[in-house]
Amino acid sequence: MTRAERLAILGPDVVAQIHARVKEAPEPSDELVEKLRRIMTNPAGGIPALRPEASS
Repeated sequence: MTRAERLAILGPDVVAQIHARVKEAPEPSDELVEKLRRIMTNPAGGIPALRPEASS
C-alpha cells in the first residue's frame, strides 16, 4: 500500500494523530535494535549470531 493510498483510507487527521503518537515513543535501546537487526537481516532463516561489539 502506498502512502497516498493510506492517506486516502485513513484521512489526514488520523495520519496526523499517528505521527504525533510515534513522536512520543522513546528511542529504542541498542539491545532492541540489535535483536531486531538479527531477525530482519534473515527473516526466513535462522537468527544470525550476535555481533562481537553487541555481545559485551
